[in-house]
Amino acid sequence: MIADRPQSTGAAHNRLEGWFRASFFSGEPLGDARIPQLERIEVAQTRHMVNRKKLVLGLLMLGAALGFAWAYLDLHRSDPQSDREDLLSHLPADSTSVAYVDFRELRTSALLSQILSWAPRPQAEEEYAKFVQATGFDYERDLDRVGFSFSGSAQSPKTMAVAEGRFDRKKIEAYSAQFGTLQTANGKTIYAVSLSNPPRTAYFTFLRDERVAICNDASCFFQPSGKSANSQEWREHFIRMAGTPLFAVMRQDSQLLTALSQRTPGGYRSPQLATLLGQLQWVSVGAKPEGDQLRVVADGETSNEMLVRQLKDMLSGLLILAQAGVDDPKSRKQLDPKLREAYAGLLKSAEVQKLDRGTSKSVRLIFEITPQLLELAKSASTADPPEKAPSAEPARKHR
Repeated sequence: MIADRPQSTGAAHNRLEGWFRASFFSGEPLGDARIPQLERIEVAQTRHMVNRKKLVLGLLMLGAALGFAWAYLDLHRSDPQSDREDLLSHLPADSTSVAYVDFRELRTSALLSQILSWAPRPQAEEEYAKFVQATGFDYERDLDRVGFSFSGSAQSPKTMAVAEGRFDRKKIEAYSAQFGTLQTANGKTIYAVSLSNPPRTAYFTFLRDERVAICNDASCFFQPSGKSANSQEWREHFIRMAGTPLFAVMRQDSQLLTALSQRTPGGYRSPQLATLLGQLQWVSVGAKPEGDQLRVVADGETSNEMLVRQLKDMLSGLLILAQAGVDDPKSRKQLDPKLREAYAGLLKSAEVQKLDRGTSKSVRLIFEITPQLLELAKSASTADPPEKAPSAEPARKHR
């Protein structure tokens, strides 16, 4: 029986092969019994092709969706430069001075930690203490970035700030609503908070959950923002300060620039220097921590080539005179060695440059402030004033 199986299998194979030849090569039509089998084969092939097309189409759609998602995320990815410009764009268009502080970046600086440890801790106002207790917001911990603007006149100054941080908006709005609210034309709610030291009213509104605008005058919220004809000029100066966590930009009509032009470092008056500084169209001052030092860059800009040349020569001359004064034998005896060394290091790091931007010229002063200089400055400010030396001559009696 076992020997017969291969023969039986071979015979069956020959019969099957003959059937295929008779069916497909003889030209004879297939029987009705064989048609359903072919239909099932064609249907299976059709379904396979359809599923294959669906798979390819699904993969294409998924790829397109991922591409759009990536482009959207890339477009809306947090960019410190654009975020800073967006924050500053909410300041008034007629600002004469703008200052910016990035607390989030400065908190990581070792130098800032030293400065804060040296600085006296002011006693918190009663209103602020109540505010912190009711809202949970503490500026030393929760404030990330803030931009300030100064405008108006000496008789009616306007100070506005746009701040970003971690705010509990519901708690802050609930706490502030008890003092009074205003409504803008576009439906934005303005809160008016009364302060007592000195007596004044502060106005603020939420621009979004993590951003708030504050001003000492309610009219700040009813006038155009910085997106005006002057916005491009401001933006150019802000871009120059990219990467600088602390800076101030002042226009020629700024009260701060006027005050700056009336005094030189150390409180010494220089009418000639004040005249030159008063003719500058823009002044920018930026500070950036670098290790344990603070790098300061002051830039004065104008279209007057002669003014820039005169200012550069004067600043260079002042540095030479200051260096000579520190090296003077008499100063060596009178100055504390540590103080003299700190002054010498400051003057050694100082540099005066002249820049030509095509449409404007600038004179730039660069110097570095060390922790030793700050420590000595703190000691000098907190030291008791020297007692008046008694007169060498005995008092004469009047007859």
